[in-house]
Amino acid sequence: MIDFKKFKRPIALQFQAMVNHGQLFRVSVTKERMWETYLNSYPEGTNVLFRKQREYECSCCRQFISIMGAVVGINNSELISIWDTQCEDPVYQQVADAMSALIKSCPIDNVFLHTEHHAGVDKNHEHALGEDVLTWNHFFVNLDNRVVKRGQDIGPCLSDMRATHDVLKRGLEEITFEALDTVLDLIRQGSLYKGPEHDLNLQRFLYLKQQFVEKGPRQDNFVWYHTGQSSKSVTRLRNTSIGTLLTDLSTDVDVEAAVRKYEKMVAPENYQRPTALVTPRMIADAKQTLTDLGLLSALSRRYARLSDISTADILFADRAIVKSLQGEDVFSNITTKVTLTAKSFEHVETVSLGDFLANIVPRCTSIEVFFDKVHSNRLVSLITAEDPTSLHLFKWPNHFSWSYTGDFTDSIKERVKQAGGSVTGDLCCRLSWNNFDDLDLHMREPQNYEIYFSNKGHLSPSGGMLDVDMNAGGPNTRTPVENIVYKNQRAMRQGVYTLFVRQFRARESIDVGFNVEIDCGGDVHLIEYPQAVRQDQDVTVAVFSYSVTDGLKVVSSLASKPTKRNIWGLDTNEFHRVNLICWSPNYWKTKLGNQHCFFMLDGCRNEGKARGFYNEFLTTELNRHRKVIEMVGAKMRTDEDREQLSGLGFSVSQNGELIVRVKGALTRTLKVII
Repeated sequence: MIDFKKFKRPIALQFQAMVNHGQLFRVSVTKERMWETYLNSYPEGTNVLFRKQREYECSCCRQFISIMGAVVGINNSELISIWDTQCEDPVYQQVADAMSALIKSCPIDNVFLHTEHHAGVDKNHEHALGEDVLTWNHFFVNLDNRVVKRGQDIGPCLSDMRATHDVLKRGLEEITFEALDTVLDLIRQGSLYKGPEHDLNLQRFLYLKQQFVEKGPRQDNFVWYHTGQSSKSVTRLRNTSIGTLLTDLSTDVDVEAAVRKYEKMVAPENYQRPTALVTPRMIADAKQTLTDLGLLSALSRRYARLSDISTADILFADRAIVKSLQGEDVFSNITTKVTLTAKSFEHVETVSLGDFLANIVPRCTSIEVFFDKVHSNRLVSLITAEDPTSLHLFKWPNHFSWSYTGDFTDSIKERVKQAGGSVTGDLCCRLSWNNFDDLDLHMREPQNYEIYFSNKGHLSPSGGMLDVDMNAGGPNTRTPVENIVYKNQRAMRQGVYTLFVRQFRARESIDVGFNVEIDCGGDVHLIEYPQAVRQDQDVTVAVFSYSVTDGLKVVSSLASKPTKRNIWGLDTNEFHRVNLICWSPNYWKTKLGNQHCFFMLDGCRNEGKARGFYNEFLTTELNRHRKVIEMVGAKMRTDEDREQLSGLGFSVSQNGELIVRVKGALTRTLKVII
């Protein structure tokens, strides 16, 4: 009969070595599989019977294996099993090796905890009549106080360890090195509120991240080891305010927006950030990347001219413009302008943009556009590179970009997107203004629930939410927006909804008034309110009704007055000649992003120096430098140019309309629906 002490002693010694090394864990394996592997691993011929069972297959050993067989430690992210031992007897060594292979092939399930201070039975004795006393040895170990818990405490402890493991692993997988470096740099230059409090934990997390990446298939073992060894301020970093900032930066949220979100969580309302959110390292890295990609010369921008555009990219060019390029007289093509209002065209023929471009434009010799004052936020300029030999800075294969009035790529909607607001829903209400006043957008719902800044970020009883609130304190801007969205009208309560703007704090007397863009079921209403809003004054913008039978409707709203204004050299409420029509440059040879249709107008002149490009245009290689390049883009403005291509731009993703007068075989006035 083989001596079982030659097996139990090495197992006990190995377990004690594991205890001395640190935290113990259990792998995910059933006790049935362990017991089956254990029995079947004994070599043939070692099945020595005593009465009806083998010595090594007693119930005591089976219980020990069910408790301790799956216990492991971790050393340098490798699993250590209680079966990793050297036995004098080759029979037991074969069993130990088989059990070790099984256990190490299974993933860790959780830490190891037990209710008693020992596992197994050391030995027992049997005395039969007329026979010597028999001593039976079994697997047995004493357990350290660190792994012994009361039964009712084990479940909560395991849940807490699993949660810590999951948070740490997600953080190590999702938070990027770039995000960590950016936040650490912001802390060092004093740009992050209470940043120094997080510095040490960030340094420790960065060290774990560096090791984690190197572990490859052993990453989960690494995470479990540090779940038990590292402090929760590090392991649960992802679920803290600084972790939210890191996660946002890791998912391409703009640095300014991410830090502003962090500050709203932790900083008082009157907090003023002391320094900019760009560090010297960020600037140096961005410049080096631009240099490596050969894109430095592409940063210098100017207004595009007609001669810059290939005829293949033009949908329509006025015949007079073509003749002027050939040196012919164009005075005979000057049109007489007659002041009208939008109401003059209520009964004209309506066509879609697609029908207009495909079937009407090809037969036109000239096209004129009626410039309504509501189109003032659709004024756009086409921009190109100063250096025609520069490499392509953008995602599309040309040098061209565009800039709407107010330095935005897509009017109020784009401003809301840049501020982190939602622009999709059955009802979207967007407020914009152009000074430091603190205007607030309110929606009064049925049963007198009111959406406004105090419940920002929370769904109303009707499913509405204010998700952007600006100039309320802290950093202020001259291009603020606010945004209320109802994602699904079926969640709305039946009744009347009133949208209004309140002047919470009047700070300036210049650039007064506001604009509101209402997208109701895909119909876009652009409302301009040019008057100053007095302190605490409420201005009702629109009234909506919702019912199950009739759906969501605009009952009434402010309307733009048909007063005549001159904007970008164009008189409102008049027709202006179209020099050319083209798609936005991202749709000339590719189809990337939001599609716009540009009507470049004769005499249209951007009144300032346009911004040369925006981050959403840039090639993906520059994504990690978006904050620095955003600041560069704000500085790299065009010089003034009388030959610039400017006019009206319409995004095909937004509903709009345009009155046009076309000339060809006959003259027609049409309403183009976009």
